[in-house]
Amino acid sequence: MNNSSAKQSTQGKGNLKWWQLSLLGVAGTIGTGYFLGSSLALSIGGPAVLLAYLLAAAGTYMVFDALARMTADHPEQGSFRSYAKKAFGGWAGFGSGWVYWFSEMLIMGSQLTALSIFARFWFPAVPMWMFAAGFGLLGLIIVFFGNKGFDRVENVLAVIKSAAILMFIVLAAALLAGWIEGGKFQPHFPDHYGAWLPKGWTGLWSAFIFAFYAYGGIEVLGIMSYRLKNPEEAPKAGKVMLLALAIVYVLSIGLAAIMVPQHAFNPKESPFVLALSSDHLAFVPHLFNGVLIIAGFSTMTASLYAVTSMINTLAQEGDAPRLFARKWKDKYPLFGLGLISCGLLAAIIMALLLPGKVYEYITTAAGLMLLYNWSFILLSSGKLLQSGTWSVIKRWIGLVLIAAAVSGTLFHALSRPGFFISLLLVSVIALCGFLVERHRKKSQDTKQAAPGLPEDPHRLEEGSGYRIKGIIRQKSRS
Repeated sequence: MNNSSAKQSTQGKGNLKWWQLSLLGVAGTIGTGYFLGSSLALSIGGPAVLLAYLLAAAGTYMVFDALARMTADHPEQGSFRSYAKKAFGGWAGFGSGWVYWFSEMLIMGSQLTALSIFARFWFPAVPMWMFAAGFGLLGLIIVFFGNKGFDRVENVLAVIKSAAILMFIVLAAALLAGWIEGGKFQPHFPDHYGAWLPKGWTGLWSAFIFAFYAYGGIEVLGIMSYRLKNPEEAPKAGKVMLLALAIVYVLSIGLAAIMVPQHAFNPKESPFVLALSSDHLAFVPHLFNGVLIIAGFSTMTASLYAVTSMINTLAQEGDAPRLFARKWKDKYPLFGLGLISCGLLAAIIMALLLPGKVYEYITTAAGLMLLYNWSFILLSSGKLLQSGTWSVIKRWIGLVLIAAAVSGTLFHALSRPGFFISLLLVSVIALCGFLVERHRKKSQDTKQAAPGLPEDPHRLEEGSGYRIKGIIRQKSRS
């Protein structure tokens, strides 16, 4: 590395310590996939779903470890999409980018639905689609006018989320110990096979996707590892973060499983609100429900920033129409947000047409698209990193766990439609990628046959990177 590039690398690094990255990951990962998705997992898999959360944590770590090591080796690249492109060619970069974009769109649809469910806790007579439209419009307005000051708000919201989980654990322990009386349900520890696995092993298998979904967002944290003072400490940050998440998830969901009977779990109520239902804690479910709305809205808005940044990058690099890279008055991403608004509108229409099943369908499809992109990351690491035996074993463990979660959706009626939705989206992306690569090949052949044609001034330089969710795009300087 020459002095100039060394200077760039130094400037690109931050002073973030590994434990700070771990805390950022814990705060940024906890969202509606945990607060409401855990209810789906418990209703399908029973208390044994705690095992699924532990296995999902292991699989998620394999993905984080691979991405963190690629980022440490090539910090100038900046994203999993760049690694996929470098490992397998332009079609992989196109596919990875669009799979991520659609996964985040579906995640936003899931989050909008969850927010609507939480809001209906107070206003049960109001249709879900009205709440979804209101939250979606508010999020679009925030993104349209930029993220100035939003990072500080996110830090405050992260503290609120963490405090809510701690509050739940303390109050749940007090209810179990009998210090607080008047609980809605009689606590019962599952003490036999049928209690742990009420729907058998296939039920646990089907619930696996929702356990993985609770760890969604880890790929963005892998990109953030470039901010570490010592990038080689990124895997350690991932271990601590995922260990903390696994402990929090298993402890809180385990308490809910003891305090709420299996038949009471449903996709319309958070298991934590159900567990804290008590005559002497009448205010707590309302307080906790407000926290759930705050947490869900913060993660939804972060997803909005992610898809806005991604569509802009895809357009600049020729993987999407150039129109979506334009900004009104060179500041407002009007056209990109217009496309995103269409996706949110589709989610709202689904909430209107399928009010009873929309959360299950969208959440399953979102989780699957997320896992497809994680597979890209693991496969790319196999091509780009010098792998020892243990690295190969970890990569294959991650791929096997992801395959298990994907295949498990075929064994449950509520998850199966989401599987086919994800297959349809991947097929469309693959077809579009084929057509784009074919067009590029023809353009390259034309340039070779007629040298001297001007380069596209809007195309990014090779090697220029981008970052997502508040991580601003950068262009390499010579």
